[in-house]
Amino acid sequence: MPGAADVGVGRDASAREPLRGVVVGPAAAPALPRERPALVLLRRLSSGAGRRLRGLRRRWRQSLRLRVVATTMLLGLAVVSVLGSVLHEQIATGLERSRITNSQYEALSLTSRAQVQWNASTSASVDELNRSATDIMTRILSAPGPDPSRYVVMNRSTNNDSDVVLVEARSNRAVGIDAVSQQLRAAVAADPGRQHTQVSTLRLGGRDVPAVVVGSVVTIQNAGLYDLYFIFPMEQEVATMDLIGNAFLVAGVILTLLVGAVAWVVTRQVVTPVRRAGQVAQRLSAGRLNERMPARGEDDLALLATSFNNMADSLQSQIRQLEGLSAVQQRFVSDVSHELRTPLTTIRMAVDVLHGSRDEFEAPVARSAELLAGELDRFEALLADLLEISRFDAGGAVLDLEPVDLRGTVAKVVEAARPLAERRGSVVTVVAPDGPAEAEVDERRVERILRNLVVNAVEHGEGRPVEVRIGVDDHAVAVVVEDHGVGLRPGDAANVFTRFWRADPARARTTGGTGLGLSISLEDARLHNGWLQAWGEPGEGSRFRLTLPAQAGTSLHSSPLPLSPRDEQP
Repeated sequence: MPGAADVGVGRDASAREPLRGVVVGPAAAPALPRERPALVLLRRLSSGAGRRLRGLRRRWRQSLRLRVVATTMLLGLAVVSVLGSVLHEQIATGLERSRITNSQYEALSLTSRAQVQWNASTSASVDELNRSATDIMTRILSAPGPDPSRYVVMNRSTNNDSDVVLVEARSNRAVGIDAVSQQLRAAVAADPGRQHTQVSTLRLGGRDVPAVVVGSVVTIQNAGLYDLYFIFPMEQEVATMDLIGNAFLVAGVILTLLVGAVAWVVTRQVVTPVRRAGQVAQRLSAGRLNERMPARGEDDLALLATSFNNMADSLQSQIRQLEGLSAVQQRFVSDVSHELRTPLTTIRMAVDVLHGSRDEFEAPVARSAELLAGELDRFEALLADLLEISRFDAGGAVLDLEPVDLRGTVAKVVEAARPLAERRGSVVTVVAPDGPAEAEVDERRVERILRNLVVNAVEHGEGRPVEVRIGVDDHAVAVVVEDHGVGLRPGDAANVFTRFWRADPARARTTGGTGLGLSISLEDARLHNGWLQAWGEPGEGSRFRLTLPAQAGTSLHSSPLPLSPRDEQP
């Protein structure tokens, strides 16, 4: 940088040379392949589904009523499902137990009647015995009607050692001995004196139907022992359970909807006042201090509205008192600052005369004149800062915007700080990009910000190097001032911009200025819609980053330079 003997200007490492040897134009642009219609349609469908899903998520997060109603309906559906399943299981178990009991009694009665008929039979030959078996099966054991409620199968017992063998008798061609399981046959053969029962699955009409199978033994004269198996299909019970299941399903859906409706009504009574309170609170935060909630009735919600209104009244009163006090304080500071101008001018003239004639005074008097001139300079700087603060407080600060290359502004600030840097033994280095770092700013205010940052870095850098970096992108320009001095303790980064705050209260007031420089710098940055941020750690130094939008009036979303050294790319 011209004229800066102890200031080195480097080149930013992120600067890039322009591409060479590349032809840019319509002829150099390759033809892009057209996408398939199916891919385009799939992308549109997925995009639409994603938007709808994000809308539902946003609706779920924002609506308390929706969450309460949905949760209540889900819990109600779970309760109805569990209760319906338990009742369905109990009803099915009861029907099955009842069907088994009735089947056993019916089979016992039929077996007794069949045994009586066989005892009274005089059949001797095989043909006569077969005709008698068919007759007993038809008249006594078979169920009447086209849809029989039971099927009967008579089969030779395993323990039968008679030479006379009868054919298998059955009440219906659709059901034979194959419908009886081997376990039940073995149980009947092992204990022919008892009745044995088993619940199995019967294949009827192309579908599986649960059935009760009851096995017993009859004694046929001249033919020995024969097994009787009574098969009772539970078609009616299955139809009943289907009807009950459908009824439970419809009742569960209706009950869930009713529970959701009840939850919606109850939630509406609770959420509406809360939502109204939120709207009133938003209006209060926007400055409409006269907004209040309507309070009706004597319930808890009415008590909430009354308490909210009382709180709003108290806040309004306190805010007005604070506004009045703040206005009085601002007016006082402004008036005092302006009133001090005239006597300060007179004192300055007198001090200049004394300071100019100090060589004619004795040593103590001359030293007093020098001290008086120095402290008067500090007093004038403090008065100027107070006047600037009063302008910010009164809302009278305005910007004189113009396009400015901040590289030149930084150069002027560093050149002005060169004598102080020489006295402190610090070397100030500037790292700037090759291209312009231009932004629409008020150069006087930006220069004041940078001057405060550079001077503070030199004063607190303990003679170590100070580095100033300039970064630029399409939306913002940033300047980072870094020192390697005492640094900042945890929590100090949030307090350095507070008025009259000092990191070390015991430090002499000759170091650190008036205590208003960083506060004014922060107000100047906010006036530009910019950022002024601090980072530091004890013993490692501190960083201050100023980020300004490239175009006036726009908002910042990121900065071209990192604030913390840990965020820098290696």
